[in-house]
Amino acid sequence: MKKDASLKLAVVGCGHWGPNHIRNFRALSNVSVTWAVDRDPQRRAYVSSLYDHLTTTANIDEMLADKSVTGVVVATPTGTHFEVCMKVIEAGKHVLCEKPLATTSLECEKLIAAANERGVVLMVGHVFLFNGGILKLKELMSFNDLGRLYYASAVRTNLGPIRDDVNASVDLASHDISIFNFLFGAAPISASACGHSYLKQGLEDVVFITLTYPNEMIAGIEVSWLNPQKVRQITLVGDKKMVTWDDLSSSGAITIYDKGVIREPYYDSYGEFHLLAREGDVTIPKLQVEEPLKRQARFFIDAIPKKSASVCSGERGWDVVRTLEAINESIQKGGAPVAIENYEAVHKTLRQ
Repeated sequence: MKKDASLKLAVVGCGHWGPNHIRNFRALSNVSVTWAVDRDPQRRAYVSSLYDHLTTTANIDEMLADKSVTGVVVATPTGTHFEVCMKVIEAGKHVLCEKPLATTSLECEKLIAAANERGVVLMVGHVFLFNGGILKLKELMSFNDLGRLYYASAVRTNLGPIRDDVNASVDLASHDISIFNFLFGAAPISASACGHSYLKQGLEDVVFITLTYPNEMIAGIEVSWLNPQKVRQITLVGDKKMVTWDDLSSSGAITIYDKGVIREPYYDSYGEFHLLAREGDVTIPKLQVEEPLKRQARFFIDAIPKKSASVCSGERGWDVVRTLEAINESIQKGGAPVAIENYEAVHKTLRQ
C-alpha cells in the first residue's frame, strides 16, 4: 500500500538532531519535509543550504497555520517539549517528540489527554528501540533463548556533552530505561539511585541506578558525563544463556554466551548441591544494518494511519519520565527506594 504522496512534515528544532530527522524523513518515499522551525537564524540558514523546497521560520505558529502539514517532529531542548508538543497537538497535527517526552509525568499526562481528545498520534523518539542490536535482544527474549532472566545491567558513559537543563540520568538513563521496559514488556516497580554533582550544583553528572521489575528481576544502570571512555553496553543474564550488546563494538554488537550455572549433587550428603559454572560456545550473530533514526521515521509514518505508536506511545513515554522522577527522588533521599506507579493502573480514565 502506497503512502499518501501529500504527507508533509515539519521539524521544530534544527540543532544536532533536527537536520538528521529532515534527512531521514526525506529519504522515505511519498514523504516530504516542507518546514523547519528554529529561533537561531544560523541554524535556519544551515538547513536551507542542505535541502531545497524547505520553508524556514522562527515562528512555530506560522508553520502550524499550514493545514497541509500532517505531522511535526519536535527536536527542541527537553524543557520546551511540553509547550511545543501541546501547540502541535492543539493544531490537530501528529507529533514525534524526542526523548524524554516532558520534564514531569504530569506534563506527559496532559499531552496524552490532549492527543487522545484530538485523535492524533503522540510518539516519543526512543530511538534505541530501533537499533538492530536491541531488536535482536528482544527477539532472543521473545523466543526464551535466555531462559529465566536473572538480572540486567547497562553502562552509558562519555566525557560530555554536559547538559545545562537536565542531569545525567534524564539525559542518558532515559535511553536504557526505555530499552529495559521494551525488552521486559513492563515498567519498573521501584527505583533507588545515588548520584553526585561535580561540575554544576544541582545537576548530577554521575548516577548509579537500581531498578526493580516484576518477577524479582533487577536492572542496574551506570551513567556519567565524566568518563574518559564512550561506552554503550547492556548485559542480560539468564539461566540458559547470557548476552551482551556493545553498540560501539567493531566485531559485532551482539555476543551470545552459552554459559550458565548448573547444580550438581554432593554424593556424600543427600539433598545438597554444588553450584558449578557451565562453559559453552560464544556466538556473534549477524545483524541487519539500517540507521535506527530511519527505522524510527518509518515507524512514525506507519503509526499515523494506525493512530497508534504502540511501544513508543505517550503512555510509554510517561513510564520513562515517571521512572526518572523516582530516580531523582531517590537521589535526594540518599538512595532510598522509591515506588513507581504503573501507567495503566493509575490512569485508566485517560485511555478511555
